[in-house]
Amino acid sequence: MSERSTQLQRWLEQLGYRDYRLSPASEDASFRSYLRLESADQSVIVMDAPPDKESCDSFIDVAARLRTAELMAPEVIAQNLEQGFLILTDFGNDNYLSQLDDASEGGLYADALSALLRMQTQVESDGLPAYDEALLSREMDLFHDWFLGRLLGIELDQKQQSLWQDIKRSLIASALAQPRVFVHRDYHSRNLMKLDHRNPGILDFQDAVKGPVTYDLVSLLRDCYIAWPAGMVDQLALDYHRSARASHLQDVTATQFINWFNLMGMQRHLKVMGIFSRLNLRDGKPGYLKDIPRTLGYVREVSAIETSMAGLLSLITELDLEARVKNLAQG
Repeated sequence: MSERSTQLQRWLEQLGYRDYRLSPASEDASFRSYLRLESADQSVIVMDAPPDKESCDSFIDVAARLRTAELMAPEVIAQNLEQGFLILTDFGNDNYLSQLDDASEGGLYADALSALLRMQTQVESDGLPAYDEALLSREMDLFHDWFLGRLLGIELDQKQQSLWQDIKRSLIASALAQPRVFVHRDYHSRNLMKLDHRNPGILDFQDAVKGPVTYDLVSLLRDCYIAWPAGMVDQLALDYHRSARASHLQDVTATQFINWFNLMGMQRHLKVMGIFSRLNLRDGKPGYLKDIPRTLGYVREVSAIETSMAGLLSLITELDLEARVKNLAQG
């Protein structure tokens, strides 16, 4: 038994847990891990966040903010901040990704969009980190450094580097022009749970920030793990524009809102391709490689629509990225 496992076992014994079973509950794209603790009369989730790599403080803080707004975030039942353990409400195994089909998607997405509107209008965002220029830029550098450089072995020449910097500046300017709200930062089908009584259960919110109004919307509708028809995505985004306008979250035209939505998705998807590459190369998690073609597809699709992203479209074509990632995903 590892030292970490021994620490957890001792803490659980101190809390009075006996005759229980532990099993993996979900995979996480960080150093955090989740275990399901089952006994004769209950099932709870144990979060293991090694203190030298992760902090429990932000999880506890954001969970409280969400629950105060009457959103379905897990309750923190017990905590050991010194060793990095939490015991949480168990929302089960049915995330949206595993439950979505043609029959269920309408109701589940209606619930998710309703929860998002409540999140943006009622969850307190003051005191959260700012989604500022520096953070937006660092995230896009993951695409340059990990996806292009380390995964594909591509080194941009001087002209391409200049073009890349122009792309970053345009995407950052668009993000910073938007109204600032609570941003979950990973609001998608793998982090939303289908519950028996009220949807969705919301997970993986510990990296929340105060940032652009379209960020979580595009995370949900242009999900890196499941793709929906472009017409459906556009309609849901326009519907949300009307709801957000009625709720005084923003007061721009539908055209401007969709432009924000499109460019925000570009920033996110560039970042995510870098993260998926890093998970493979640094953390030994190759499973995310299969999601890169879908994610690059979003970037390709939007860069063909938004004239300000013509330079990115030319980079994708010049570097033959779609063919490269297709070969990569096929192994």
